[in-house]
Amino acid sequence: MVKCKHKGPRAKSRKPLTKKVREKGTPNINKILTEFEVGQKVHVKPDPSMTSGLPHRRFFGKTGQIKRKQGNCYVVELKDMAKNKEVIIHPVHLKTQKVTK
Repeated sequence: MVKCKHKGPRAKSRKPLTKKVREKGTPNINKILTEFEVGQKVHVKPDPSMTSGLPHRRFFGKTGQIKRKQGNCYVVELKDMAKNKEVIIHPVHLKTQKVTK
């Protein structure tokens, strides 16, 4: 008997979508209400406790640029292989890129 391949949106994501013991639970309200500017560089760091606006697993850990705001979420341009893609992501799953001098 052949086993079927699981193709759900959270398939093969047990390790990336786990929190450390002291970080479990819903995120801080400041993280939910974070504002970003258009053109700002951000990292995609998913928060598994908030499933709304969660990007696909292939975009975890990528860095992109904010294009515009769409409702509560942001449209982020990310590079996927050789193409630039626009992904709609909730601000809980975004982290600002620190500028080093």
